[in-house]
Amino acid sequence: MKLGEIQKLKIEKKVEFGVYLSDGQDRVLLPKKQVPEGAGIGDEISAFVYKDSKDRLIATTNMPKLTLGQYGVLSVSQVNKVGAFLDWGLEKDLFLPFKEMTRQPSEGDEILVRVYIDKSERLCASMKGIYELLSKKPPYQVGDEVEARIYEFGHDFGTFVALEDKYSSMIPRHEDVSKYRIGDVIMVRITGIKEDGKCDVTIRDKAYVQMEDDAEAILELIDSYAGVLPFSEKASPEVIKRETGLSKAAFKRAIGRLYKERKITLNDGKIRRAVD
Repeated sequence: MKLGEIQKLKIEKKVEFGVYLSDGQDRVLLPKKQVPEGAGIGDEISAFVYKDSKDRLIATTNMPKLTLGQYGVLSVSQVNKVGAFLDWGLEKDLFLPFKEMTRQPSEGDEILVRVYIDKSERLCASMKGIYELLSKKPPYQVGDEVEARIYEFGHDFGTFVALEDKYSSMIPRHEDVSKYRIGDVIMVRITGIKEDGKCDVTIRDKAYVQMEDDAEAILELIDSYAGVLPFSEKASPEVIKRETGLSKAAFKRAIGRLYKERKITLNDGKIRRAVD
């Protein structure tokens, strides 16, 4: 009997509360409300085998959104002190343990997970290991704009996203993703495709468009410091990233634009708001 898989099983015995299905060796109960009308002894049925709330094997003719080894997007129906529970199309929700979370989701979030069997022989969900399951054969070109779902934060390399929930990709670590949550779907632009098929993407607009937004944000930051920034474009990339959320290159581009438009002055190593 294959736990977590859809399989062909034969009706071996009828009982008052359903029928028993057999694979030739083991048997499992298919509850009465799941039995197809007119089905009889010896008939073959496609069924999914999982465990009920008492950890007993049980069959269903309802098909789950994911089976063992598959990955996909599921909605979080509940979060409690033991983990989260995901709606996968069956009466009993799929359990997501805390130890299998890359970041704790909230009720209603739609997140990428895979299905596995834990040490207690139960079907569970995991937010880990998604990277290995995503395709490395993207149908995109550099410059394409694509929907991407965030599935993992916090790596030294950057933020991992799945393009259209299928293809492997990453937002570089210098881009500010602090306003996003796990499971968020965002628009990204393809900036490169590696030889192994993995995509590099950006959440920023093309430089000439993004520069306007960056420049306005810097002006607001200068105003918050009473008209004088406490650091200059010669500051370390880490300081600039921490204070502005921008890479050093983007910061310098925006400063250059503001200076050209005479909205700031650059004297004595200080960046000041220009006085009208």
